Amino acid sequence: MTNAACQTLLDALPLAALLVDPQDRIAGANAAAVAVLGEYAAGRHYVTALRQPDLLGAIEACARTRTPREIRYLSRDGGRDATYVVKCGWIDCADITGVLVSFQDISDLEAAGQMRRDFVANVSHELRTPLTALMGFIETLRGPARTDPAAQERFLAIMQAEAERMERLVKDLLSLSRVEAQERMRPAEQVDLAALARSVLHGLYPVARKSGVTLTFDCPEGIYTVPGDTDHLRQLISNLVENAIKYGGAGGEVTLSLARSPRDSALRGPAVVLSVIDKGQGIDPIHIPRLTERFYRVDSHRSRQVGGTGLGLAIVKHIVSRHRGRLRVESEPGQGSSFTVTLPAAP
Repeated sequence: MTNAACQTLLDALPLAALLVDPQDRIAGANAAAVAVLGEYAAGRHYVTALRQPDLLGAIEACARTRTPREIRYLSRDGGRDATYVVKCGWIDCADITGVLVSFQDISDLEAAGQMRRDFVANVSHELRTPLTALMGFIETLRGPARTDPAAQERFLAIMQAEAERMERLVKDLLSLSRVEAQERMRPAEQVDLAALARSVLHGLYPVARKSGVTLTFDCPEGIYTVPGDTDHLRQLISNLVENAIKYGGAGGEVTLSLARSPRDSALRGPAVVLSVIDKGQGIDPIHIPRLTERFYRVDSHRSRQVGGTGLGLAIVKHIVSRHRGRLRVESEPGQGSSFTVTLPAAP
């Protein structure tokens, strides 16, 4: 076979691929294969170039039996693990003969599958605890506490709290599902973010008073209209302010501020900047990159005590993404936290 014919074939393939000739030497590889396997020396025996036993075995078996082989191949792509499905097939066409080895990157599929498994496991775990508590209290009420009014009142109060916890979880799961389903649909409604923020704060004043927190709204005169979905933006503001009250309320003050930027460098245009700032305990920087993951909690025990589901910031992230905005979190232990959402302003 000619090197030119071999290379032409490999370069035309959409996947990373290389060809091992009948003399067990690498006849050529396309650029994608070089990116996966690293630099190699053309003409070298494939055993000295590829090295991984499963891959070598598949190539050897395909060359010996002329039948296709398929294996999984694990590699490192930059700083992440990468998974490939490697297919080996015998090719004998014109002047090109040998084992054609192709690499299909399935890392994203693997990650999605793992995400689904983690999600199911997390939901099951979150529901198991209140369900176990409810079943235990029902059994007690039907048995030892059947004639004990004081115990019945105490157990019923706990059962109500556990049922409300499950209700919040289901509600947040449905909200997350709806937001994800609409994430690629850019909203076009014109929303007055200042009026919406005032409305949300008005509804949260009783919650703040109960927690001993003062809510402050800092909104200079101006126009704060953004293209958006009113319900989703209401939920975004509500989630951020409620989180600040629950977890940062120890400082006694939560501030919601609005500002307008004539040109935001990330959005490449005018923007409205919404910030929710508290003076609480703050967050260790190690946790910040994972705050928007589903069910991720800095303090699991405290989160459950205050009624958190671990989904609030995941919902916020998807709402911001749908509105083509940016979310930034800044915090230091003992210095409070700042959650800033930057949204494209209406033209």
